[in-house]
Amino acid sequence: MQTPSLPPASFQGQQPALIDRVVNLLDPAGNILLDTTQERAEQAVRDGDVAAIRQIGGQFAICQQSGKTVRMARSIGRPMRYFLAKRAEGPALIVAERMDEIHQQLKLEGLADQFQPSYTRMVPAHHLLELQLVGCPDPNPTLTRFFAPQRNRLPASIEAIGAAYIGKLAESIDRWLERLPDNEPIGVLFSGGIDSGSVLVVLDFLLRRRGQSSARVKAFTLAVDGNPSDSVQAAEFLKAVNLEMLLEVIQVPRDRVSWRDSIAVIEDYKPLDVQSATMALTLIREIRHRYPDWRYLIDGDGGDENLKDYPIEDNPELTIRSVLGNRMLYQEGWGVDAVKHSLVYSGGQSRGHIRTSAPATKFGFAGFSPYALPDVIEVAEAIPFVDLTDWDHERLYALKGDIVASGVKQITGVDMPVFPKRRFQQGAADQATFGELFPKDDHEYRDEFAKIMRSLDCSN
Repeated sequence: MQTPSLPPASFQGQQPALIDRVVNLLDPAGNILLDTTQERAEQAVRDGDVAAIRQIGGQFAICQQSGKTVRMARSIGRPMRYFLAKRAEGPALIVAERMDEIHQQLKLEGLADQFQPSYTRMVPAHHLLELQLVGCPDPNPTLTRFFAPQRNRLPASIEAIGAAYIGKLAESIDRWLERLPDNEPIGVLFSGGIDSGSVLVVLDFLLRRRGQSSARVKAFTLAVDGNPSDSVQAAEFLKAVNLEMLLEVIQVPRDRVSWRDSIAVIEDYKPLDVQSATMALTLIREIRHRYPDWRYLIDGDGGDENLKDYPIEDNPELTIRSVLGNRMLYQEGWGVDAVKHSLVYSGGQSRGHIRTSAPATKFGFAGFSPYALPDVIEVAEAIPFVDLTDWDHERLYALKGDIVASGVKQITGVDMPVFPKRRFQQGAADQATFGELFPKDDHEYRDEFAKIMRSLDCSN
């Protein structure tokens, strides 16, 4: 249902100024919509119909205006920021994917001196944000959740869960393939881990079911200085599933790996996300160099979040009870009502997915992350984790491999190997090289981010 617009309130006896214009810099081509059109998706957001927004399949970020109300909604796969600028003729709302795009628009309008990264706001994933067109004082938006998956509804059966989870993954990838021209090649960002491995096996199965050749696919694996663990693991994985011919190892010398460049691309400073983005940026840049005409990439980002496969011991803020007791903790962080929620970045993968999406966008790829889709997350949230683990860390960490391997076997008939978990950035280089590539002091990431933001000011 459409939410009625409220009349603007007065501030210290003064009537607020209406926002004079909305500058929407989002390119609709950046959305990957499954089983719907851009027009229908926009209408759902314009109407403020959260049930209809939930039915938007795929990756999207959509901003629409209805009278005096601006409405914004997005999935994890695409970021969306906004900024309120003050002008003599009336305030302006600027909506974009990136901070530097907002800065550039302010610069064009002679308002660059108003820019501060901390004044930008990220629309949190899975929420409809509504902003009344009132400019002084700045209005607070309202947030209405459009994605609220029911938890613990699946039986405590690895086979049943695997079939449902990988079945939904396969359905999502198949719907994505429907959008692609049959002759377009597809690159898989591949480490041989559970998530990228399952995506590759399912993708290959779906292509062959369509009567298409596996040769349409390449599995790209990054190797910084030599033959690190991911390149070995990737080869072992593909040998086990008889797809060795798909592997292309991208060898890169360490002097071509720059964490500073990645901070500029993702506009963030969280160490683990910077490290992951650094390797993604390095890999995708080299793919673009080798294949200048390729367009489509697919990855396994989101699989760890869905099956809660992060070492709890590495984060002093977490316990197994907080991980298993909070809905979508890894996808959304502590939630929009929590004190720790960042207005500038949001939280969880809603914030961190930029590590994957921004490098792909930077080099002109349309990246697809099926594990991060609401339809797939919905199945993951239905898993009765407590019943399956009895609050035991090690049983939780083993669960992902069991579920995914079982599901892949049932859907594709392939016995998928399962290797111990390793972060992407740690598998793309050996331990010594990794230690030389990245700062030991986390403050260096923040300092570099601040330096990059100051450089925008210097370009005014």
